[in-house]
Amino acid sequence: MHTPAPGALAALLALSLAGAGLSCAPQPRSADKPAPSSAGPPPVTPATVEEVLAVVCQPGARAVVLNVWGTWCGPCREEFPDLLRLHRDYRDRGLRLVLLSVDFDSELPQVNRFLAEQGVDFDTYLRSGGDDNAFIDTLSPRWSGALPATFIYDGSGTLRDFWEGKAGYAQMQRRMLRVLEGKGDSDSTEVSS
Repeated sequence: MHTPAPGALAALLALSLAGAGLSCAPQPRSADKPAPSSAGPPPVTPATVEEVLAVVCQPGARAVVLNVWGTWCGPCREEFPDLLRLHRDYRDRGLRLVLLSVDFDSELPQVNRFLAEQGVDFDTYLRSGGDDNAFIDTLSPRWSGALPATFIYDGSGTLRDFWEGKAGYAQMQRRMLRVLEGKGDSDSTEVSS
């Protein structure tokens, strides 16, 4: 049985206590990871949903876009360039992009190849362990499990917006800016076509 790191457990507890208004509680910082080599993109890190949410809750971002995707998912692959463009365009304004692949461990070479082809140069995550339904419900009880799925959190870790399905740059930008600029509570389940 896998035991989550203390910081991840604290994040999970804070999330479950907060109920529908998910937000992050302060948590101890884990030991710094060694710097990735300059030989290529950072490695994909296996992580539980609680560990990914701990990354979402790390201080320093004004908005966090969490995208759940898979290499086998055509719409996921199609929207990827727009996600990366959004990240490049707004990271200096406080946007953090967290990418969580739901590929199987055996598909890690395909995940790494796809991320390298896309020019991803920041830490990314591969879902590990846990029950599928618990994974889905932890991110949002309103999420059906359809991919891609995009969640936007404010700087305090509160979920402000969510949608299933592929989105174009303009939709991503509009919805992310509402959160980045603190304009209203979105938190929708709009499915894009």
